[in-house]
Amino acid sequence: MVASPIPEPAPKVLAAFEAAKGFMPVREGLALYAAAEEAGRLGLPLLEVGTYCGRSTVLLADAARAAGTVAVTVDHHRGSEEQQPGWEYHDPAVVDPEVGLMDTLPTFRRTLHAAGLEPYVIAVVGRSPQVARVWAGEVGLVFVDGGHTDEHATNDYEGWAPRVADGGLLVIHDVFPDPADGGQAPYRIYLRALESGAFTEVSVTDSLRVLRRTGPGI
Repeated sequence: MVASPIPEPAPKVLAAFEAAKGFMPVREGLALYAAAEEAGRLGLPLLEVGTYCGRSTVLLADAARAAGTVAVTVDHHRGSEEQQPGWEYHDPAVVDPEVGLMDTLPTFRRTLHAAGLEPYVIAVVGRSPQVARVWAGEVGLVFVDGGHTDEHATNDYEGWAPRVADGGLLVIHDVFPDPADGGQAPYRIYLRALESGAFTEVSVTDSLRVLRRTGPGI
């Protein structure tokens, strides 16, 4: 039996991904796109926690477009801890000069516009736990890529993992088993998902983990 080819975005979409501000490497982006393309077959929304400037949103939006569904992306757009002034990932270009705080929302909107994918995205501006509390429906995919403290990663997991439909996918970014490679909060929620018995690992691509819901709970 010949294996099915791994789906990839069109060159225009991949170019928009690469041109956008953000931190996801291409290899991980392609793995995320393949997961989104598969999850889109459930006909449910594809949800992302942690928008930043829309780099990964471009891939989710294109997969949603192809599946006839929508990508939902949740972020307060004030930046996570490591993106604040004085920290490693701070970018002064996304600071609102009027209020002196980060505001990645305008850059995100420009990213979607340049990719031609605005009609396929619902952008929710708010904090993940608050949005999760008012979200009632199931989703085909949850991509956790928000704050990397234990508090924020745990809130994202507990708020959104219950929304993953049976057979849907939970994708976690920046999973580093070795503390020398990065923060451990995403790794800890990844382990929690596996230990719960609710999720089974599907693929590993560098720091990106894809898990499928195969049982109840979190």
